Formats: sequence, C-alpha cells, structure tokens
Amino acid sequence: MKKRVGLLLSVILIFALIITGCGNQGAAPTESEDTGDNGVEKSSDFNAQMTFNGSSTLAPVMSAIATDFIEEYETWNNVNPDFPEENIAIYVSAGGSGAGVKAALEETSDFGMLAREIKDEEKEKLGENMKDFTLGIDALTISVNPENPLHEIKDDLSSEEIKKIFSGEYKYWDEVDESLEHKEIVVVIRDLGGGAHGVFQNSIMGDTQVREDAIQSPSMGALVTKIIENKDAIGYASFGMVNQNEGKLIPLKVDGVEPTKENIVDGSYKISRPLIVVKKGDLTPEQQAFMDVVTSEKGAEIIEEMGFVPAN
Repeated sequence: MKKRVGLLLSVILIFALIITGCGNQGAAPTESEDTGDNGVEKSSDFNAQMTFNGSSTLAPVMSAIATDFIEEYETWNNVNPDFPEENIAIYVSAGGSGAGVKAALEETSDFGMLAREIKDEEKEKLGENMKDFTLGIDALTISVNPENPLHEIKDDLSSEEIKKIFSGEYKYWDEVDESLEHKEIVVVIRDLGGGAHGVFQNSIMGDTQVREDAIQSPSMGALVTKIIENKDAIGYASFGMVNQNEGKLIPLKVDGVEPTKENIVDGSYKISRPLIVVKKGDLTPEQQAFMDVVTSEKGAEIIEEMGFVPAN
C-alpha cells in the first residue's frame, strides 16, 4: 500500500508516471513464432511495454492497477506461460482527455484515457475496430475550502447560482449570501480543453462562458490543491479527489442533491462523467491480459479504493 501511495503522489505532482517491472528492460523480444499450449502465438510482435495517456483523473487509477499487476507478476511469463520471460513495463502519462484521444488516434500511445464520453466524431476517427472500456463513474463536486464559511451558512447551491459564480456575475462572496464577507471569489477550473471542463460546461454553464480570469489548472490534482490552499476558492473537484483529500475541501449540494455514491449511480447528481479507456484497433494478447485485470473485480476494488464508483 505504501508503494501505491507513493506512486500516486508522483502522478498527481508531475502528471506522468513510468511503472516498470524489476530487472533489465532492454531484453530483446522473442523471435519464436510457435503457438503455446494456451493458444498464444509467440512472435517477435510481442511487446513487453504498454502505454496509457490522457485524463489526469484516471491516470492515478491506472497507475494503481498497474502497480498491483507488476508486483504480482513481475514478468510476462507469470501472467501466461506462453508469454516470454520479459519484465512488464507499463507507462502512464497524464495530459487530459483530449490528449488521450489524440494519442489513441495517432497511435503514439497504446491506450487513451478519458474522463468524459467519447464524442461521435472521435468514434468515427477511431474506426469500427475501436475498443473502449468504461471503468467507473466520477462526478464533479462544487467544492470550497473548509475555512470558507459558505458551507456552514449555505451548503446547497442551485445550478443558476453556480453559473453566476463561475461566469463572474457574482464576483464577491457577499453576493452569494449577504452574511458572507465582501471578499473576491477565486474561481478554479481545469484547462478549457480538458474533459472535466467540457462536462462542467455542458452540465452547468450551457452557452455561458466562465469568467476570463478563472484560474486554469493543468490537472485535477492541481485544481484541488488550489482550493486547499485558498479559503476564498471554489472549483469543480473530482469526487475521487475529494475522497482522497477528505476534510481538506468541502463538497456542496447542487440543486439540493449531495454528491454521494448512491446519487451519482442513480443519476440524481447531475454533474457526473464516465472514466473510459479507449484503443484504436484490436488488443494484442498481452494488452488483453492486462485489461482483463483492469476490468475484473480486483480492478473494481482498486477503483473504489481511489474514491471513484466502479462500473461493475
């Protein structure tokens, strides 16, 4: 568990994590073209390395699952005896959902990670052989610093109030509630091209744009850190990140609905989004072996440990 926590912190802080098995990584791929007892073709096409790129929300989850996978098996032949004895190397990098789709499309990464729905035009570009895996559900919570008295005076914001705050129509906290101090509201968002902002825009803002001076964070971890550091800040923090930072930021109700697991699952909490892994084309046997674990009960347990709602 200590190893996992350390790796996750690395992902959050530097937005990229390289997870590798022990020993040499430069081993040459097998040249055999035999078919083993388990029906897995041994060929020079076997790739001991696997890459994931995209959502900064999903990256720590994939890193955690990959860490467990590597600690359990270390080399591919322990996953399947017909795989070569090569060290497992799984690379996870965070750059946003848009970057994840782009990486999958251009095949600069084996898999793309998204914290939003796949757009129709993206599906068309990825082609008929596109493979996608919905791993879980996340929600965007409207969260404030624990020292902000808003959550004690008014723990429920309507969609219209949220829109006014994030658009800049409300610039000071006493405009939200007259009992609050006349202090400027600090709005924190993800970068405008990120999947999280697209979900927030569609769910809350509609055609109204966020205020121009809103602080744009390069990752969900950075957004949460801004709220933790500034008592006048408000932002749409991931449900999983709120759970990982319990007590350090306070999620508010939206239209009277609290962001709980039950309300996210039944759809009553309105600002939710899927966590998806996508690939252009078919999976190789080694990729399928890993994704079988990702989508297994064990993978679901890790997703829940990370504070998200597993899909299965």
